[in-house]
Amino acid sequence: MSATRYLYVARHGEALPDQSGLTEKGQRQAKLLSRRLRDVPFTAFHHSPLARAVQTAGLLELEVEPEASEAAGDYIPAVPTRDELPPDSADNLLSMVEQFTPAELQAGPELARQALDLFTGVVDGSEDRHELLVTHNFLIGFLVSHALGAPGWRWLTLNHCNAALTVLRYAPGRPPSLVVYNDMRHLSSDLRWTGFPAAFRV
Repeated sequence: MSATRYLYVARHGEALPDQSGLTEKGQRQAKLLSRRLRDVPFTAFHHSPLARAVQTAGLLELEVEPEASEAAGDYIPAVPTRDELPPDSADNLLSMVEQFTPAELQAGPELARQALDLFTGVVDGSEDRHELLVTHNFLIGFLVSHALGAPGWRWLTLNHCNAALTVLRYAPGRPPSLVVYNDMRHLSSDLRWTGFPAAFRV
């Protein structure tokens, strides 16, 4: 017997320039995210082991204990090849990936496979499960792309704001569905759009 998994995915709060933790805005974002999530009956809470995500997780006052996972970290989840990319945007997309080292490009896809095994799909049992994942922009884009059956490179075109919320649903006998994406309604107007490219902010 299997049941539905609801995966709540949040990006960490706004980080300090050196990525060693959160800015004052980032801490406020995390506290507001905590308030948004306080009534969700979570059974698992995973987060990246990096400082900005660890601090975000520590500010979420939930009934379940947070657990660090390398698979929830910040990495390149899928490395595209030129022939799978649209010709008119291939140079731009590949230039984003080429900023990373060969070791990073090799390790990322394996971690992404682990993330899919750990965080996605239906769950065993008869009761639905609600799980929280505090992670980074790249992995959020990858999980959303994978859930929608999009080509592996599409994570490169998705952006997620700091402390915004995305919810994915994995139900028995149905394809995964995107319930909520990049939702910032729990954040005050001055805390929205951080971590998002300036040209895309509205």
